[in-house]
Amino acid sequence: MSGAGKKVADVAFKASKSVDWEGMAKLLVSDEARKEFATLRRTFDEVNSQLQTKFSQEPEPIDWEYYRKGIGSKLVDMYKEAYDSVEIPKYVDTVTPEYKPKFDSLLVELKQAEEQSLKESERLEEEIAEVQELKKKISTMTADEYFEQHPEVKKKFDDEIRNDYWGY
Repeated sequence: MSGAGKKVADVAFKASKSVDWEGMAKLLVSDEARKEFATLRRTFDEVNSQLQTKFSQEPEPIDWEYYRKGIGSKLVDMYKEAYDSVEIPKYVDTVTPEYKPKFDSLLVELKQAEEQSLKESERLEEEIAEVQELKKKISTMTADEYFEQHPEVKKKFDDEIRNDYWGY
């Protein structure tokens, strides 16, 4: 197998093992999204299977003697010489070094965004809990109790009263 082909097949195989298909499927909410996801997974598996079969096999060696018997020695020797002179260049990856720093910086940004998102999520959950608690108590709560929990609202009302602003 050629070096580049084997590398492609190995990367595809490793990628298929690291994809959490079930975890992603749990995140889908609509039937259309599930259908599209199934199509994506089927296509991924087909491509991966093709890569595994095409690139993981060594080509069969050419039986030059068989062709010498049937065609003739001069013509086969000419083809063998041409075949042996063909050099397949080794793939040199020039793209990865160029994009690796960008990718790494994006990963750092992603981690920061994830942390911020988790903090914001926690804050919102606390706020939801407060609102639900307030919702339970609101029918029996006095204005003084409410102002005790929300001094900024009390200050606003006091300022409006002090400035003789009654909202009309």
